[in-house]
Amino acid sequence: MQVRVVALVTNIPGPLAASRLAELGARVVKVEPVAGDPLSTAAPSWYADLTRKVRVVRLDLRYEKSRAELDRMIGEAELLLTSMRVSALSRLALDWERVHLRFPDLCHVAISGEAAPNDDRAGHDLTYQARAGLLAPPSMPRTVYADLFAAERAVSAAITALYERDRSGVATRHDVAIAEGAAMLADASRYGLTAADGPLSGALPIYRLYRTSDGWIALAALEAHFQGRLQEALQLDALDAPALEARFVQHPNAHWEDVAAHYDLPLAPVSQT
Repeated sequence: MQVRVVALVTNIPGPLAASRLAELGARVVKVEPVAGDPLSTAAPSWYADLTRKVRVVRLDLRYEKSRAELDRMIGEAELLLTSMRVSALSRLALDWERVHLRFPDLCHVAISGEAAPNDDRAGHDLTYQARAGLLAPPSMPRTVYADLFAAERAVSAAITALYERDRSGVATRHDVAIAEGAAMLADASRYGLTAADGPLSGALPIYRLYRTSDGWIALAALEAHFQGRLQEALQLDALDAPALEARFVQHPNAHWEDVAAHYDLPLAPVSQT
């Protein structure tokens, strides 16, 4: 039977999770405020892609008729997906105590900014990355890493909740805090892997970025067999940074892509988009 999902979500993590669940075969209804999802204005093409397999319904939940419609949809669903602060859930009577009392067979995945006791603190992807130590001022992050990771964690939580319900007959709530995901993303640095002078920080000449004649390439030849092929491809006696810099800058990215394909090397051009 097709899983039915009601998603009260806007912006990025919730809509992305709803879209992924729809791609996995769920029948998803996305409930938006009357003004719509801010993402539809900020990134209309992305919004269109995320709602391609999702039915969008706009409701003004200040009114009884809209609340009754929402309750009807929730009553027919197996999973409720939300992305709002705990105070907003409480105002809508969607806190777990009342939801579970009214809809005992309904699973709930609640995406929030932070875990309790800070689950009502204001924030967005940028502030969660900042707290986790993922930023390098004054540069802004290239993408919304914390939001994207939270979406995937929410999908995993949804699958887990539905599996647990099928196995035990008991519906559960799973909380997904964006800040916790951001902290997990920072683990590579926290444990020294990408920290300054760490093996994946650029300190190793076989794992770093290099200039080419028309851009940059990324080299990730960590394993010995890749290093051997790289030496053969570049005809170098040693894979030290000066030798690699001097060799890579001689040719454009397209040349190095051909070399990577021929020698089966983890070598890729750095996209500027």
